[in-house]
Amino acid sequence: SLDIEFPEGLVIITGQTGAGKSILLGAISLLFGAKADASLLLDAAKNCVVEGEFVSADSSILTIRRLIAPSGRSRCFVNDAPVQISTLSKLSDKLIDIHSQHNSLLLTDNAYQLSVLDKFAGDRDTLMECRKTWGLKLKAAARLEELTSRLQAFNRDRDYNLSQLEELQKANLREGELEELEAEHESLSNAESILEALNQVNSALEGSEAQPSVASALKEASRQLQHISRYFPSAQELIERLDSSRVEIEDILSELDSSRRNFDMSPQRLEQLEQRLSLIYTLLKKHSCPDVAALIQLRGSLSEGFEDSSKLEEEIEETKAVLEGLEKNYSSLSKTLSDLREQAAAPFAERIEESLRFLELDGASFRVKVERGKCGSDGCDRVSFLFSSNSNSEPRELQKVASGGELSRIMLCLKALMAEFTQMPTLIFDEIDTGVSGSVADKMGSMITAMGNHMQVFSITHLPQVA
Repeated sequence: SLDIEFPEGLVIITGQTGAGKSILLGAISLLFGAKADASLLLDAAKNCVVEGEFVSADSSILTIRRLIAPSGRSRCFVNDAPVQISTLSKLSDKLIDIHSQHNSLLLTDNAYQLSVLDKFAGDRDTLMECRKTWGLKLKAAARLEELTSRLQAFNRDRDYNLSQLEELQKANLREGELEELEAEHESLSNAESILEALNQVNSALEGSEAQPSVASALKEASRQLQHISRYFPSAQELIERLDSSRVEIEDILSELDSSRRNFDMSPQRLEQLEQRLSLIYTLLKKHSCPDVAALIQLRGSLSEGFEDSSKLEEEIEETKAVLEGLEKNYSSLSKTLSDLREQAAAPFAERIEESLRFLELDGASFRVKVERGKCGSDGCDRVSFLFSSNSNSEPRELQKVASGGELSRIMLCLKALMAEFTQMPTLIFDEIDTGVSGSVADKMGSMITAMGNHMQVFSITHLPQVA
C-alpha cells in the first residue's frame, strides 16, 4: 500500500525510466474515471482501493474513493456516497488537469484549439448559452420533422379516410342493432309458419261449437267443486288454482290475439331488413371488423384523425415559430462568439509567441486563424493554430509543421497561459519536456516553477534540468 500527502505549489516526481514515476498518474486517472485493468492487480484475491482527497476552487474538500475488484468491476464513492463512474469524469474537469505524454497531439485537433481560445476569450457564459440553444434548436427541428411527416402521411390518405368516414356516418350504426335486425329478419322469414301456429293455438284454447273453450271448461270445473266444498275441504284450494289457471289462459288468449293482429308479414319490411343487413355485413367485411361496436369505434377514430390533423397543423405552425426564434437566437450567439474569438485571437497569439521566445524559439511565429466553419453546439467557427519556427516562412497549420519538441514547448505555453484563466486547483505534467533538453529544459523548468506559485503543479520528469 502507498499513502502520501502532497504540499501546495510545485511537486517534482523524477527518476530514471521504469522507476515508477507514473504510479501517481495511474492512481489519479483511476480516481477520475479511467478504465480499470484487473490484470494489473498484484494479488488477484484482493480488492484494489484508490483514495484521494482534493481541495476544490471554492476550498471545499472532496474525498474520492474507487474500489476495483479482481473481476474488473469497480465501485466509486464521493464523500462516502456511491456515484456513477461518469460523475468522476465530470469532477475531473473542475479539480485537475492531467497532461500525459501524448496529450501534445491534442494541439493538432481544431476542436481543442477552439476550446483553448474560448478559455482565453472568457466567453464561457455565451458558449454555454449557445450550446443550450443549439440543443433546443435540434430538438425543435426534430419535432417539426416528426409532425410534418405525420401530417404528410395523413394527407396522403385524406381522401380515402374521408370517404370511409362519410360512409360510416351515413350508415348511422348503433350498438346492438345487428342482433335486433337478425332476430326480426328470422321472424319475418318464417311468418307463415308463425301465423299458422298462432292460429292453431288460439283455436285450441278458444274451442268450437262442439267443444267449449278451455276457459269455459275451467270455469265449469270450478263451479262443480264449489258445490262440494262444504263436504270436501280440499276443494277450495283446487278452486283457487283453477281460477288462477283460467285467468292465465284468458291473458294468453289476449296476447295471442294481439300478436296475430299486429304480426307484420309485409314483404316491404322484409326487403328493408335485408338491405340494412346487407349494408352492415358489407361494412364488417370491408373494414375487417368483428362486430358493429368495432365499426362504431373505427368511425370515432377516423373522426378524431381529422380533428388531430387540424391540431397537427396548429402545432406545426407553433413549432416553426419556436424554431425560427431559436435560430435567430443561435445566430446572434454564434455571431457574438465569433466576435469574441476574433478579438481574443491576436492577444492570445502574442502571449504564446512571447512564451515561445522565452523557450528559445526566437524566430517563431504563432497565429490564430478564426474562419467560418460548420455550425454546431460551439458556434460556427473553425479555429486553427498557425506556426512557423523561423521568421523566413509563413505560419502554417500546427500539425503540418511543428516537431515533437516544438509541440511540447507550445503545449507548455498554452498550459501556463490557461492556468491564469481556468482556476484549476491542480495541474499534472507527465513528461511534457519530451523532445527537449539543455537550456530549453532549464527554461521549461522555470516556467513550471512560476506556475506553481499560484496553483498546485506536479511535474513528472526524467530531466535533471526540469527537476
